[in-house]
Amino acid sequence: MTKVIGLTGGIGSGKTTIANYFNEMGVPVYIADDGARNVMKSEDIIDQIKRSFGETLFENNILNRAKLAEIVFNDKDKLAELNAIVHPAVKKDFEVWLLQHKSYQYVIYEAAILFESGRYKECDLIITVTAPEEIRIERVLKRDNTTREQVLSRMKMQWNDENRISRSNFVINNDNLKNAKEEVVKILKILDIKQNQS
Repeated sequence: MTKVIGLTGGIGSGKTTIANYFNEMGVPVYIADDGARNVMKSEDIIDQIKRSFGETLFENNILNRAKLAEIVFNDKDKLAELNAIVHPAVKKDFEVWLLQHKSYQYVIYEAAILFESGRYKECDLIITVTAPEEIRIERVLKRDNTTREQVLSRMKMQWNDENRISRSNFVINNDNLKNAKEEVVKILKILDIKQNQS
């Protein structure tokens, strides 16, 4: 049976970069954010978001994700409301994807809020990607059209590294991509050993 490896880390930790490297090494990767983007195009999800957040977030039936992010990352209750709509749909989407990859020994499920959403319970192993806070902030400022205050606000909404690490099987320190890639190779070797033993 295919093993699911959860891959997580705070905003700006570079977890998607690490996920892509696992993919380059031959491990199929499901990116939960991409899954969420896809399911949020479905009529059913659009209707639910309209009922909860209003039609002003839509132009020509297309969701303004920046406006939605501004609402949910400043209000824990609104974030929980959105997650209650999107997470079950992402779960179904992942289950379909997993069936399509059942010939693989293991796959990666990459999600920023793996622990917060409770999805970690469905993973066989968990990898947390970390990086110093200042590096994470700089990465997000370069990547997104945002402010330092907004980045810190989003960080506060997520678990801290200490909590994530205490519940993880592996930790990749991604302050230097070369070293982080070496950690990926080490983890793959360990996973191959585990697979051969089971």
